[in-house]
Parts: sequence; C-alpha cells; structure tokens
Amino acid sequence: MAAIYQAVNKRASSLACRLHSTYVRKMRYLNELKEDDSLCRQAQTSGTFYLFHNLSPFLQKAGKKYLVPQLSAAGALEKSVIESELQGSFTDLRKALFVVDVDGNDASLLALAQSLLRWHDSHQYCSKTGQPTQKNVAGSKRVCHASGITYYPQMSPVVITLVSDGSRCLLARQPSFPQGMYTALSGFCDVGENVEETVRREVAEEVGLEVESLCYSASQHWPFPSSCLMIACHASVRAQQAEISMNSLELEEARWFGLEEIVEGLKREPRSSKQDDGSFLPWFPPKQAIAHQLICEWVKRQTSQPA
Repeated sequence: MAAIYQAVNKRASSLACRLHSTYVRKMRYLNELKEDDSLCRQAQTSGTFYLFHNLSPFLQKAGKKYLVPQLSAAGALEKSVIESELQGSFTDLRKALFVVDVDGNDASLLALAQSLLRWHDSHQYCSKTGQPTQKNVAGSKRVCHASGITYYPQMSPVVITLVSDGSRCLLARQPSFPQGMYTALSGFCDVGENVEETVRREVAEEVGLEVESLCYSASQHWPFPSSCLMIACHASVRAQQAEISMNSLELEEARWFGLEEIVEGLKREPRSSKQDDGSFLPWFPPKQAIAHQLICEWVKRQTSQPA
C-alpha cells in the first residue's frame, strides 16, 4: 500500500512540477497573448520589435556578422530615415539566412515574422464572401465578420531528403540558387500523400532513382517560398542502381558527392567559393537550414562506420 501511495504521490508531484515549469508558463502566456487583445496591447508597450520593409528585415552589420536590433515601438518612419538613424539596411531574408551570418535564434524569429506578414498580406479578404477580414491585435488570426469565418496561418508540408547510395550522398541545385550552392532534394506533399510516398515520388521525379528505404530525421519551419513545414528524411538507394536521370525542368544540376568533398564543402563559406576562373566551388546551406543538419548527420554516419 505504501509503495502504491509513493508511486501516486511521485506521479502527482511530477505532474505539478511540469504544469508549473517555466516552459509551461511561457506557452500558456503566449497562448493568452494570441487570444486576449487587451493583454497583447499591454505587452506591446514594453515589448521589442523587429523591423520589416516589403518583407525584408532590418539588419545592422558588425564586422563579418549581421545583428538584428530589437527596438521599442516608435510609430511609422520612412525607410531612409530608419536606415540612416540606425546605421543598417533592410536586407532580403534569403540573403540574411544563406549569405550573411545571422544568429540562429534571430534567424528562426525572422522566418516566423516574415511568414506571418506574408500570410496577412495574402488573406485580407474572405474567400467565401469577398469581404475584408480583420486581424486581431496579436496577428494570430483574421476574421470575416460577414460570414463568421476565422482564418489561421497555415504551413504547407514539404519533404527534404538526403539520398545516399551507401558511400556517397546526392545533392542538387536549381537555377535560382546562389552560385555554387547545392542542397538536398525537396518537394511539396501532394493531397492524399503521406511523407513516405512523397519522398519516393520526389526522388523518382527529380533524379530518376527508386528509394529502397528511408527514415525521418527532424522538422523545421521555413519561410520560402511561403510558410512551410520542412520534414527532413534520409533515403537510401542501391549502389548498383544509382545512375542519375535528372529532370531538367526542376533542376539545373544533380550529382553524387563523396565524403571528402562534403567535408570540404561544409567548411566553405559562400563568399570564398568563387575561383579565379569565375567558377564556384560547391558549398552547402548554412547551419540555420535543416538541409545542413541532414548533411552533417550523413557525415557522422560515414565517419562512424568501421573501416
């Protein structure tokens, strides 16, 4: 009986501790901010803000790094005035994430902020009535008062897959990519598909390979081309059936990379990839991108295998 009481008491104590943890309090407070306009207005008076202009965040250069200033609300100001007074510039978010060195915490918040701004810009009218929608103070939803419909920001599921034949991994690039950058294959989930089906279809469509097995790695929110949930996976193909048949309508280049070339590419910065003859050495997405994590995981697996 005493053992049962101790087990129940331990479970109850654990639950109470969890419910009153810092994380739980934070999540509940953030949820209250989304739903309570007056509480959100109060928080805004002491909060800090990221500045955007045409979906581009304001950055300040500090040596080789770029800082994201967190500012108090100051009303509407002209773009040129802000850049002059704060000695910075509004920078394309892709450049901020891929080319310049922005802190990882700032990068995720900038991606979230841009996605919300883009969503509000594209949902100003109700799809059923055509009437204007109104956002709440927190910007967490929009409401059409004519129809009573409430709209919430959504994400599109996208798989991003690093394909391996055992000793090499496959990376590709599109014409819109920065010069020299290669990354893992990716594509949107079609209606009715699960993650596994999407991975197999995308690999077949883009590089003409048949996936033998796959496993899930992690997920990440990504703001391009719109708000996406990136679902990262590793996929294996048979080494005997690893000849690439690239879909030139989607890709500019796709090829296999050995371990040594991958390790060198991970060390290389975008600014240092250009060679004297004008060509570019391969480099890979930065640490903020989940593709970087996939590539590092593959390297770790290769180097941990017995010789």
